[in-house]
Amino acid sequence: MNNDSRNNEKKGGSFNPFKKKETGGEGGSSKGPSFSFYWIYVIAAVVLIGYQVMRGVSPDARNITELEFKQKMLSQNDVAKLEPVKNKDIVRVYITRDSLDKKVYKDMLGDKLVYAKSSKGPHFQFGYSKIDDYQENLNKYFTDHPEVREVPVEPITDPEFFGPLVNFLFPILMFGLLMVLMMRKMGGGAGGGGGGGIFSIGKSKAQLFDKGTKVNITFKDVAGLDEAKQEVMEIVDFLKNPKKYTALGGKIPKGALLVGPPGTGKTLLAKAMAGEAQVPFFSMSGSDFVEMFVGVGASRVRDLFKQAREKAPCIIFIDEIDAIGRARGKNVMMSNDERENTLNQLLVEMDGFGGDSGIIILAATNRPDVLDSALLRPGRFDRQISIDKPDVKGREAIFLVHLKPIKRSETLDIHKLAEQTPGFAGADIANVCNEAALIAARKGKDQVEMDDFQDAIDRVIGGLEKKNKIILPEEKKIIAYHEAGHAVCGWYLEHAYPLLKVTIVPRGVAALGYAQYTPKEQYLYNTEQLTDQMCMTLGGRASEEIFFNKISTGAQNDLQQVTKLSYAMVTVYGMNDRVGNISFYDPQQDQYFTKPYSEETGKIIDEEVRKLVDQAYQRTIELLTEKKAEVEKIALALLDREVLHQQDVEDLIGKRPFSEKKILADDEPSQDSNPSAQTE
Repeated sequence: MNNDSRNNEKKGGSFNPFKKKETGGEGGSSKGPSFSFYWIYVIAAVVLIGYQVMRGVSPDARNITELEFKQKMLSQNDVAKLEPVKNKDIVRVYITRDSLDKKVYKDMLGDKLVYAKSSKGPHFQFGYSKIDDYQENLNKYFTDHPEVREVPVEPITDPEFFGPLVNFLFPILMFGLLMVLMMRKMGGGAGGGGGGGIFSIGKSKAQLFDKGTKVNITFKDVAGLDEAKQEVMEIVDFLKNPKKYTALGGKIPKGALLVGPPGTGKTLLAKAMAGEAQVPFFSMSGSDFVEMFVGVGASRVRDLFKQAREKAPCIIFIDEIDAIGRARGKNVMMSNDERENTLNQLLVEMDGFGGDSGIIILAATNRPDVLDSALLRPGRFDRQISIDKPDVKGREAIFLVHLKPIKRSETLDIHKLAEQTPGFAGADIANVCNEAALIAARKGKDQVEMDDFQDAIDRVIGGLEKKNKIILPEEKKIIAYHEAGHAVCGWYLEHAYPLLKVTIVPRGVAALGYAQYTPKEQYLYNTEQLTDQMCMTLGGRASEEIFFNKISTGAQNDLQQVTKLSYAMVTVYGMNDRVGNISFYDPQQDQYFTKPYSEETGKIIDEEVRKLVDQAYQRTIELLTEKKAEVEKIALALLDREVLHQQDVEDLIGKRPFSEKKILADDEPSQDSNPSAQTE
């Protein structure tokens, strides 16, 4: 089948029951056309339905009503003979030859008049509910109308040979067609596309990437994951050159688990491994194992490893393995026997009594805390490769990868973009690059410039700009002073993040404005740093109270951040003298539905959290009262210009009094998920 005919078939141009069956793989030969089995059912159904519809219809007779028969034909003495058909509940009417020349029959028969005169068949016919009672009804009509001449009535029965067979076979064929379609549907849904029908439901749905399948992604397309890439490259090298490692007594690793937040490149790294490895690569998702039928998951695991043994040495990649790898027996009420049976079979296949050699299991998850301990032990997953969000150097390398297809300006500062996107994962950076290109195209530019990337970063962080959003002047003034409070607190607090920009342009669903900062990329935070962050976050609420002597609902997001941080300081980091050096953090706490402390301790925690927040808020009030003039300058500038950058703030209130020390900025990744943005 050539490309043109294949495209026509996809577009639905011509539906041909004769289809060529093609074999997969390179250089596969095509077999001759074969008749589709379903056409037998289609043809049979059409014939049977057509017979039922046309049953009792004479091609020579025109259909009329009984009323027309009596008023136009019988009352005019034009009827020559009647033939009631007993087995079809119709009455056939024969008109005398002389009467056919009347105008009424010329109009009714039209172009069939000549044929009607020469034919010996019936001219008209009409239906009757009880054909056996028709003779009695006709006799009564003649009695009531003596002027009408009686006509001969000759009841007949049409011979039927096909009718009883149709009535018997039609329901059977329709039921058989329905059952076949249902089985094919179930087989296609459970068996991954089809072949084998319902009997393929227990077969593996893994996609095989063999030597004949080309994967365009390689390790060159993976940036910012140097350590993880090195680990994976070693596994690929082991499969290519096993003697290099076995000569010293080393053994091939059984498996590697890729662990990291969403969007950091776990699946991308697996795709690169498939592109680089010169061995068969099986890829599937954890959710592909479990279906509604009992035993399907375990059966698919067995079939997957059976295929892998035939292709060994090979790699099996299971994405989102937490779908079947959750810890067993933690909560009996929420247990899932089918999922646990699938996990048990996977454990046996990975490192059971008859363990396989030459099969490497590669899996990915962003929930390692919920995985079963038996799945994580050496012998099954010998290596756990952590893929964290990239640091500033990693982000710069990722920008370079995603900027390759983009026509960018020569003045574009990639290092500055990397500094302005702390906490961004690889997927976030790819989204920023794409958004920047779309924004530049929308503006009619021939290349993407720095301001387009700034707009793209704002859009990713804050959402779509609401240009037509109607805001009352009183509300706009409150928003300006709110954001000015954030900006001044960040400017005069020693451990606050450096201010990048502040704006009162509404974005997203609920953000009426925001102050954007560039967090220091560090692992460790002390009490003073976290306290300053709390004060900076409460700056908007404090500014509203100082200048308007009332508060608004705009600090909702700020209060959520402060509450979360203060509870973490007391219950997780042990930064409270009254609670002490105790951490109540448990990654699996949600599975037990219980608190790891008593009600009395919980009351103490609530009191200390409130005390911590109140102290930070009072400190913020004192700072903004002292810097009231600076807050007002920034607020008025925001009302005038709507957006202020770092240099604009410096021109208004002077340089920041504290030197901005970059703590581990060049080498360590940030723990923040997004650049800090205090929103209203």
